[in-house]
Amino acid sequence: MYYAIISEDVENSLPMRQSARPAHLERLEALKAEGRLLVAGPHPAIDTPDPGEAGFSGSLVVAEFDSLEAAQAWADADPYIAAGVYEKVTVKPFKAVLP
Repeated sequence: MYYAIISEDVENSLPMRQSARPAHLERLEALKAEGRLLVAGPHPAIDTPDPGEAGFSGSLVVAEFDSLEAAQAWADADPYIAAGVYEKVTVKPFKAVLP
């Protein structure tokens, strides 16, 4: 089943994001290689695809896991958590309907 991992950043998270980004992306690439990643990306802090120094306000990952517990464990191990990027992370089931 798919699970949505909805993360909210702390204020001024951009420097922390930049330092932890390679490890964060490595985990997402592994999900992609396993065919389990539906979508992933950050939420720009301002209304533009490239927010520059404004940075990001959070992230969304939708991926397939065996259970809610497995999705939560994966989310808890995110390098962005260890780096202090995320203030809050919510994990919940997701049903893909469209397209």
